[in-house]
Amino acid sequence: MSDKIKISILEDGTIKVETDAISPAAHMSADGFLKHIQKLAGGDTQTEEKKGIKHTHEHGTLVHSH
Repeated sequence: MSDKIKISILEDGTIKVETDAISPAAHMSADGFLKHIQKLAGGDTQTEEKKGIKHTHEHGTLVHSH
């Protein structure tokens, strides 16, 4: 896992964030960082899953998959 987040600002002002698989050790930090960006930027948010990457993780006792 690369634990990298790529952030781009598109010509229309849209903030685009891309990741590959994030390790369990870094996942909570990455989630918090992305939620903070969303809060500060405001506006609508759209999430798209990359094909071929299964998204499963835990938050305390909550487990969810996409």
